[in-house]
Amino acid sequence: MEPVAAIDVGLKRIGVAVALDGKTVMPQRPIARKNRNQAAREVEDFLNTWKISRLVVGLPVEGASAEEMGRRIRHFVGLLRFEGEVIYVDESYTSFEAADLMKGVTRQRKDGKLDSVAASLILERYLARRPVP
Repeated sequence: MEPVAAIDVGLKRIGVAVALDGKTVMPQRPIARKNRNQAAREVEDFLNTWKISRLVVGLPVEGASAEEMGRRIRHFVGLLRFEGEVIYVDESYTSFEAADLMKGVTRQRKDGKLDSVAASLILERYLARRPVP
């Protein structure tokens, strides 16, 4: 099984997760977003380091700002120099689920751990719906 990665693109941080065996999802250190070019370079470095050929990207489909955030996320992904496959997955409620999972584990929300847990949930959603070869 080839490694698969997921990103949860936010305005301040990008949560990242990887499944090296295509099954076991592991959150990784989030990427602080100073500007989109710097963030795109760091995401590219992450993808290259793990030799990722399939990238799962969380995309909001509900909510008042879903259309605007969707446009921003697609624009950001367009900045990536990535030759692999990009798959968009509904990210609805992953941040709430991540916060629920992290209750009592961490008090510091600005460290980005929550964002990478959300990316893990996005990747788990993708892997759960994908047919097993």
